[in-house]
Amino acid sequence: MEVEDDGRIRTGTVWTATAHAITAVIGSGVLSLTWSVAQMGWILGPLVLIGFAFITYYSATLLSDCYRSPDPVRGRRNHTYMEVVRACLGARDVLVCGIAQYAMLWGTMVGYTITAATSMMSVKRSNCYREKGENAKCGVSGNLYLIIFGVIEIILSQFPNLEKVTFLSVIAAAMSFTYSFIGLYLCIVKVISHHEIRGSLTGIKIEMNNVSASTKVWNAFQALGNIAFAYTYAMLLIEIQDTLKSPPPENKTMKKATMYGIGITTLFYVSLGCVGYAAFGNDAPGNVLTGFREPFWLVDIANFAVIIHLSGAYQVYAQPIFAFYEKWLALRWPTTGFLHTVYTLRLPLSKARSIQFTLSKLLLRTVFVVFTTLVAMMLPFFNSVVGLLGSIAFWPLTIYLPVRMYMAQAKIKGGSRKWMVLQSLSMFGLVVSLVAAVGSVADIAEHLKHAKLFKIEF
Repeated sequence: MEVEDDGRIRTGTVWTATAHAITAVIGSGVLSLTWSVAQMGWILGPLVLIGFAFITYYSATLLSDCYRSPDPVRGRRNHTYMEVVRACLGARDVLVCGIAQYAMLWGTMVGYTITAATSMMSVKRSNCYREKGENAKCGVSGNLYLIIFGVIEIILSQFPNLEKVTFLSVIAAAMSFTYSFIGLYLCIVKVISHHEIRGSLTGIKIEMNNVSASTKVWNAFQALGNIAFAYTYAMLLIEIQDTLKSPPPENKTMKKATMYGIGITTLFYVSLGCVGYAAFGNDAPGNVLTGFREPFWLVDIANFAVIIHLSGAYQVYAQPIFAFYEKWLALRWPTTGFLHTVYTLRLPLSKARSIQFTLSKLLLRTVFVVFTTLVAMMLPFFNSVVGLLGSIAFWPLTIYLPVRMYMAQAKIKGGSRKWMVLQSLSMFGLVVSLVAAVGSVADIAEHLKHAKLFKIEF
């Protein structure tokens, strides 16, 4: 292992970066795509899915060139997204970036907690129907499952950093393929069983589905946010790129990993979104897996795969947050034992292996996960939360900042053809984010009228 120019040893390759990218991109968002396509129909639905893939890939290539500055190959490393913003744009934009990035990371953790608990509840309900019959009352309360998932993440959060959870990303990526394939298979079987392709060119019809014109508009806006969330991973790209060894140059490796990750993701998204819409039509559920009861064993496997995937993906989003505040605390109080004294715990049945930790990591990470779980208990609105997260992060993190940083580093002249293209892309992203936020907030407000605090049922 060679020491890099900043004194660190990196072991990441295009394949580990691809695993991280797939884990970050294919998450709970894929489960809402069938519903999202249903809001827009056969014309706009597939076009939006493919369009967001191209936008995400292009903006990611711009961002990967900013990992080193001022030269993308030989410049100084920027280890985090915020460091890139500081190097390319200055300190004024760092605050905006930090708020957007870490709000998105944390919000995704909340969304993953909700989704994992929903999958656990689905398994419980499935077993109830299998034991008591299809007509049995099998309502399930979700607080216990939210707590179980939180306990799992408290344990996994003790891994020291993102590079040390690569194996979790590999497992999580495999699980994302598993439940995506199962969901796709179940949708194909459903299409074959009713001998028709359901849905319409313009999506849910107002007069036939008992929805008002305003509700259809809000849902369509929210669907844009869901799709944006499903593709977004710019807030993790720099942190993933910082795990890569060189040569070859990190930006070239990251562009390949992004191409593979986005390409594979898009194939799954378009397939599942469109085949799911063909299966359910305008009655598509918010979480596609909740639309199936049989075969019980296969649906259970899919839900278990979701749980395992989100357990690993949660850490991919959590570790950058841990690293940020732990670095800040260490610099603020450089001599405090609570932050710096390392304790070693020998593992039973193994003389060679041990766990090292500080009290700050043990306690603060635990408190952070507990707080995230409590928020998930208060906001159990899967589609609404997903759409709002996508709308918050899509424009500033995926388009605006990468475009501005690339133009600053590449010295793109104002008024040039490339400058106009990039500015148009940024304006488009802003419009998408605004309408998606409006739709998601409207839906959350509607849910809050009927919701009970700390009570999630399925």
